[in-house]
Parts: sequence; C-alpha cells; structure tokens
Amino acid sequence: MASMQHWPEPVTPVQAISEAGFEKIPDCYIKPVNERPLNAKQAGNCTDRAKLVRVPVVDLKGLSSSNLATYQATVEAISTACREWGLFQVVNHGVNVDLVNNVKDSWRGFFCLPTENKQVYANSPITYEGYGSRLGVEKGAILDWGDYFFLSLLPAHTKTCYDKWPVEPISCRETTEEYSAELLKLCKTLMTALSMALGLEAEKLQEEFGAGDYIDVGFRVNYYPKCPQPDLTLGLSSHSDPGGLTILLADEHVAGLQVNKDGGWVTVKPAPNAFIINIGDQIQVLSNGIFKSVEHRVVVNAEQDRLSLALFYNPRSDVPLGPLPALLSLDSPPLYQPMTFNDYRMYIRKNGPRGKTQVESVKVV
Repeated sequence: MASMQHWPEPVTPVQAISEAGFEKIPDCYIKPVNERPLNAKQAGNCTDRAKLVRVPVVDLKGLSSSNLATYQATVEAISTACREWGLFQVVNHGVNVDLVNNVKDSWRGFFCLPTENKQVYANSPITYEGYGSRLGVEKGAILDWGDYFFLSLLPAHTKTCYDKWPVEPISCRETTEEYSAELLKLCKTLMTALSMALGLEAEKLQEEFGAGDYIDVGFRVNYYPKCPQPDLTLGLSSHSDPGGLTILLADEHVAGLQVNKDGGWVTVKPAPNAFIINIGDQIQVLSNGIFKSVEHRVVVNAEQDRLSLALFYNPRSDVPLGPLPALLSLDSPPLYQPMTFNDYRMYIRKNGPRGKTQVESVKVV
C-alpha cells in the first residue's frame, strides 16, 4: 500500500487547463489511436440528436402496482435490459425533481469556485475521497479529461467526520445527504426487482450485499470541462463499474455517456427526469453472468462543459461474493471465483479504468 499513499506525479485540475484557453491539450491526455472516440465533436453535441440512442426506459410505477400482470411486466422489462444492455433508464422513480435540480445546482456551484478553494479537498489514492483529477497510480499514465469529487456515504463510520465535505456552496452538504437518502430508497426497490428478475426470493440480492449500515455506498460528481481537441481524449476511459448498482444523473443537455453495445460504441440519450441505472461487476458475478455489467466511457465536448452525479450501491466490502448457488447447475457451473469487494476494487484504484478486464480476470479458468 506504500505506492497508494500519493499520486505518482503532481495533479493539475483539468478545469484549470481548460480555462487557461490552450488550443491543444497536453500530451498526457492524448489517448492511443485505438481508444480515441470517433466523431467526438458530433457525438458530444446536444443538437445532433441523430447520433444518440435511447436505451431501455422502465416506468417504475409498475413496481407499486396492485395489478400482478403490470408488476411482472415491469420486472421483465428490467430483466431484458440487464441481459441485453447492462443498463436502463427509470422514470417515475419517486425522487422529487426540485431536489434533483438543487443537488445539480449545488455541485455546479462547487466547480465554479476558484481552484484554491477546491484544492483544500484534494484527495489521495487510498480512498479517493475528496476532489481529484485522476484514477490509478501508474506513473506516466495517459489521463482522462475530467475532474471529480468523491464521497463515502456508507458504511456509517466512514462519514463520522465531514472534513472531506465541501462547506461551499453552503447548501451542498444538506442537499447531497437528502438526495442520497432518496437514492438509497430507490436502490432497495431496484435490488428487489433484480432478485425477482433472476427468479430468486425478493430480498436475496440485498441479503448478499449486506444489511443497513454495512453496505458500501459512494457518491461521485463528475465534471468534464470544455476540451479543445475532444477527438483525441476521453472524459472517462472505458470501464465497467466494479460495484453493484450505479444510479447516474446524466446531463440532459450535453450528451457524453457512451456504452459498448454489440462491439460498437453508442451515445446514450438521457430521457427527461430519468436516472440511468448501470449494472456493475458484482451483480454480473452474483448472477453468474446472466446479468451483464455495462462497459461504458465518456466523451467530451469543445463547446460545453458537462456535469453528472453517480451514486454507487455496493456490497459489504469484507465478505467474499461469488455466483449464487440457486443459479448454478450441472449445465451452469460457476463462472467466477469469490472475492471481497475490498480486494476487487483495488484493481481500479491501482490501474485506473481498463474496460472489463477486472471482471474477466476473476473468471474460473
């Protein structure tokens, strides 16, 4: 862990580079040719709707319906999306639109602060909590064109001290806590639906993740500044989320999220007042590959910056997870080796985002 104490090189916020007005990006942000986005300027332009794809949209009102057929149809829609896409959007999710707008405004306010105010919260590779601009500790790595702020919400003992929480804007902490509490309710609803979609008892997946304050929940705000050469870099490199579920509040006005669908990249068109739900590696492992974690990346934009907020709903970090016995048979043997989430996520903390190489590495040989 000694190599995880500090970043291998000085960290310069990408926002500061962007605001300096350079016509070219530094070499450390230029991706290898095979990783560069095609037509990034077009894909990231909110007016070019023909390039955008609407991924499955699920109306969550069906999960509270007393009509069994409606409930089952909603669960089946979630199941199909998890098998075919690894993500879906949800509407009528129960989170107040004013709260959603307030949390976006609060965090945009934070990223509008002077650099020195934000640097007070600069993070390290150990936990990533705080304000940062890189993932992975590989010296000389090609970096992503984005800044972020990461907070640990659960387990409860990780939030006993608010030193890493911004005091500006003044509304930021209260609004973030209220918003996160609402998203945790949504996560539990989705976990029940996913269990049912796998043919399991309603609470089975949640039981595997752990109960109450023992689960692992993180919150990350992503800020992607304007980029003079968006065709040469990425806001966030290709990866699948290492945890369980991700609830993403995407920018409705500036497209940027791309997912790997059938071997090609498509740009996601966010539905109005919707959350994007990403399936993470832990659910792929628990489901023995029935549900797929989604490989995704973020392109950047020459004309507009972009803000997104992600809540990561992850299993308890110290209990090994492997394929659920109820989903195994002679015809469906376990595909993955058990591993604790603590050990699992160390891969991305050391190496940064690397496609789906992590979940592939725990496959049974």
